[in-house]
Amino acid sequence: MQKTLTITRPDDWHLHLRDGEMLRGVLPETTRDFGRAIIMPNLVPPVVTSNDALKYRARIIDLLPEDDDFQPLMTLYLTEGTDPEDVAMAAKTRAISAVKLYPAGATTNSDSGVTDIEKVMPVLEKMAEIGLPLCVHGEVTDPSVDIFDREAVFIDRVLSPLRQRLPELKIVMEHVTTRDGVSYVNSAVNIAATLTTHHLIINRNHLLVGGIRPHYYCLPIAKREAHRQALLEAATSGNPKFFLGTDSAPHSDPNKESACGCAGVFSATNTMACLAHVFEQADALDKLEAFTSLNGPAFYGLPPNAAKITLTKQETPVSFPSKIPTGAGDVTVFDPGFPLFWSTT
Repeated sequence: MQKTLTITRPDDWHLHLRDGEMLRGVLPETTRDFGRAIIMPNLVPPVVTSNDALKYRARIIDLLPEDDDFQPLMTLYLTEGTDPEDVAMAAKTRAISAVKLYPAGATTNSDSGVTDIEKVMPVLEKMAEIGLPLCVHGEVTDPSVDIFDREAVFIDRVLSPLRQRLPELKIVMEHVTTRDGVSYVNSAVNIAATLTTHHLIINRNHLLVGGIRPHYYCLPIAKREAHRQALLEAATSGNPKFFLGTDSAPHSDPNKESACGCAGVFSATNTMACLAHVFEQADALDKLEAFTSLNGPAFYGLPPNAAKITLTKQETPVSFPSKIPTGAGDVTVFDPGFPLFWSTT
């Protein structure tokens, strides 16, 4: 039985840190294990200009200990008023690493998102020209489309036509949740996908059977077991098109445990322990480094982190906090539903 595994320090290619007291409380949960993270821009108000991104990055850096070399990789929130030249300038000065497309109303704080892809084509054309990746929340918001089908419909209605029009545009299809998404990414060029920790572990039964469990509620919503299996196969395959983006999304417990609970799973605290378990169960521990540490940097044109981390398997379960206290309220940590035996150093 393998007891230790040393890998290149991982990165998180899809992370929510929020702002203010919530940022202060959850940031250490990511920097403990991860060297870099793509930071989502859906604040209130959103991060829409290069100046916004620089200010948000400064607020994150200010909360890091002096000896912490964690790098926040910033993104801009794509709106129908986004200036292509501002995006180009931000990319040239390395103020941002990507732009995020939210269909308006698709998820938390997405009301300022895109209602018509035609209205943002000048920005997308500029991004294709300069090689700046587009991160996509891949769901339609048409109320006539079942919530479990919205990813597949997005591929047909939005993503496939966009790629035909701008095949040179680099796209990350974030938090893929369906075998449809996995199949599409596998078949396309200039496109990759992030997979979350929780979507590799839970299916929609975990959310709904025996009562509604709000801390498993996320968007895109967890799907059938067959889809989870497709995600697991992609993650453990070593395929460079797939890499870790936790989509770790903190909300205070009252905002999760309410009549209209917020969407988001907070997994930053125990992600690496969860993934080590999942990959070990799939007899794929040798593929964990590629998924967490190598494939993402390669797609974004960055070198892997120089530092290493070591995962150690304990004989007894490792204890992780069930909640992270913050000045904005307690945040419940993702419960995978099984004991965790791996820890990181």
